[in-house]
Amino acid sequence: MRKYDPKKTSAVRHGAPSGRRQFGQLPGRWRWVSLLWVAVVGVAAVSIADPPSREPVRLIFDTDMGNDIDDALALGVIHALQSRGECKLLAVTVTKDNQHSAPFIDAVNTFYGRGDIPIGVVRNGATPEDSRYTREVANRRTGGEGSRHRYPHNLLSGRDAPEAVGLLRKVLAGQPDRSVVIVQVGFSTNLARLLDSRADEHSPLDGTELVRRKVRLLSAMAGNFRKRHKEYNVVTDVPSAKKVFHNWPTPIVVSDFEIGRVIKYPARSILEDYNYVANHPLAEAYTLYKKMPYDRETWDLTSVLYAVRPDRGYFGLSPAGRVAVGDEGFTDFREQPDGPHRYLLVDEEQIIRVRETLVALCSQPPT
Repeated sequence: MRKYDPKKTSAVRHGAPSGRRQFGQLPGRWRWVSLLWVAVVGVAAVSIADPPSREPVRLIFDTDMGNDIDDALALGVIHALQSRGECKLLAVTVTKDNQHSAPFIDAVNTFYGRGDIPIGVVRNGATPEDSRYTREVANRRTGGEGSRHRYPHNLLSGRDAPEAVGLLRKVLAGQPDRSVVIVQVGFSTNLARLLDSRADEHSPLDGTELVRRKVRLLSAMAGNFRKRHKEYNVVTDVPSAKKVFHNWPTPIVVSDFEIGRVIKYPARSILEDYNYVANHPLAEAYTLYKKMPYDRETWDLTSVLYAVRPDRGYFGLSPAGRVAVGDEGFTDFREQPDGPHRYLLVDEEQIIRVRETLVALCSQPPT
């Protein structure tokens, strides 16, 4: 999702272990670490979201694909984690109301061998504008007019995809109780409408009760709790964000603006790590989004990583509390004993480890 200029924000580390550099004081040079180092498991951090077993995390990905490139990279991370047996992507729902977003997602899913994953789209959403990378990657051909798509896919327009809330209800109704993790990295439009939904052919429960029954965690990229800042995902649909943070009936863990801001995906990886194929949809999308070379913030990728690997020590967690969304889109976190919300924390060592882990996962070849 498109974010405000990170140069206009500053990071404040809360609860950093003594002797560790705060994440607003990063070393200026990119440091590469061996991929063997990525595999080392750190000290486990107990989380409110720890799964009850080691079966794959049942995942729904709710994204505003096309507004920023981190959504695309996050989808690549999900596929790598599924290839490792750590999650199962049940569905992708889209909060960007543009016809090219869903075909792009279908092309990426098909590239990873999972073209059957259902995709639902928002109707009358907040951002209908075209995105260059979704449009060009989804429509690019191997030759002239009438030739095959460079990245094969069956869904040719978002207009042909089912509406997101109906798909969410259908998928949730078919899952075991308290088994699903939803990763929301776009606006809250789809999830707010899900809460308002009524009983239908998929479930006799209304939306709130269906979520309470089937979902165990919402991992969201939203807000900014270190500085007064209107974060894009919230301010684009403030009423929906207010509804979700006020009424969502399960725990929510938030990766706020500052987490992704200080962990950047390196252009060097895009140029070097995706060359195992002649054409890669994620690398091509990255080069279309902005003029290369550029390092991009990993806002959405961090929400995915926490959702699937909450107990690997990649992040710390704030005390329990509650997120409040103001009428103008500002967010505030208020500590509250037994509160349903927490937000991610990160120190300098975790920044390096998370960055290397995301590079390894995102550039992992399909299996």
